[in-house]
Amino acid sequence: MTTQVASHTFASLEQEWEALLPDCAVDTVFLTPRWQRVWWETLGQGQMVLLAVREGDRLHGIAPMMRQNGTLTFLGDTDLFDYQDFLVPRGSEEAFYPRLLDHLAAEEWDALDLPSVREDSPTLQALPEQTRSRGWLCRVEEQDVVPGLELPDDWEAFLAGLSKKDRHELRRKFRRLSTAPGLRHYACGDPDALSACVDDLFDLMRLGRDEKREFLSPERLAFFRAMTAEMASAGVLRLYFLEVEGRRVAASLCFDYKGHRLLYNSGFNPEYAHLSVGLLLKATCLREAIEAGAHYYDFLRGDERYKYHMGGKVRSVYRIKVTR
Repeated sequence: MTTQVASHTFASLEQEWEALLPDCAVDTVFLTPRWQRVWWETLGQGQMVLLAVREGDRLHGIAPMMRQNGTLTFLGDTDLFDYQDFLVPRGSEEAFYPRLLDHLAAEEWDALDLPSVREDSPTLQALPEQTRSRGWLCRVEEQDVVPGLELPDDWEAFLAGLSKKDRHELRRKFRRLSTAPGLRHYACGDPDALSACVDDLFDLMRLGRDEKREFLSPERLAFFRAMTAEMASAGVLRLYFLEVEGRRVAASLCFDYKGHRLLYNSGFNPEYAHLSVGLLLKATCLREAIEAGAHYYDFLRGDERYKYHMGGKVRSVYRIKVTR
């Protein structure tokens, strides 16, 4: 039976895309058609190259890509996507990668630049071998770390897994925070209030490091607004606040996706840094993930020290660069 590679739009592929994801070795919120469609509609540039590899009625995989200035790369960017990849169901690897590369061999491009590939991705195993066998130059480099931890059954077991020093510090900081007047934490659960909640998240992000203020360009703000509305409608958005003295002093934007809680972005008011409000809201999100039965807490991209003090273990993402 002939294998075919065909171009698609989001509308023509979205339903099959959603159905395919649970069978893929890498299944994350960043690979959902909702996330990628919103990014393309708000920030996309160049030409979309959305390919499906089929053999008869069987869908062997999806390649969400774009072409820009002679380079083919994944849809998305590393500022807003912590993970990127092809969508390949288990058992389809031997059919997908050769057929995709056969198709790409006839396309116009100078380089394939594939960032943010997880260390457990079949793409990291298959693509270098497949491209080199064609005489193409392929380089693989570690791009960043994405710390995370397997979650135990309860909070006390989590604390017991920390170093003695980190456990003591976390408990001490929680005790100090507990004396703050008007202390409460909660999730923004009202759909009608989501826009105002997101505005408060932006305000708290701007109060932090200079790079976060620069990060929140008008274009990215448009993406965040559209993305949070889309993820809320999908039931995976968790936007948490910590309040002291009637003021929102810290925010954490998380996603709950198939047993994983992903800590995507955060901000806090430096006036309350002495209460460790940013760190302790993140820890509270972790505790609530345990209570909700999540099995993995993903701190996502970056090697900030607090991630390791909270038990994060190193995982990596890689960049694959191919020229011919």
